[in-house]
Amino acid sequence: MSQSASVWMVLGLALLAANLPFLNERLLGLVPLAGRTKSLAIRLAELVLLYAVVGAVGLLFERRVGQIAPQGWEFYAVTAALFIVLAFPGFTWRYLMKHRHAH
Repeated sequence: MSQSASVWMVLGLALLAANLPFLNERLLGLVPLAGRTKSLAIRLAELVLLYAVVGAVGLLFERRVGQIAPQGWEFYAVTAALFIVLAFPGFTWRYLMKHRHAH
């Protein structure tokens, strides 16, 4: 896989992973919870965990292409901010839009 394709794959994965906590009521999209809805705290914890998973995938791609470049705190601050921005559509759908509830 080319370096350009790797970058686009990581960005696509980040978009999906950032929205996953807000688009379902299962833990990490897999495990059903005993209660009906997830709290915002659980969704944010999932967001942090998925950020780490996407970062690990990016690291694996970088390792496969060549030497891993050292990163400072600035890199992680910027990528975390980007991940939060990518989560905005899911957050908006979950918390800012009105949903009709069928009873």
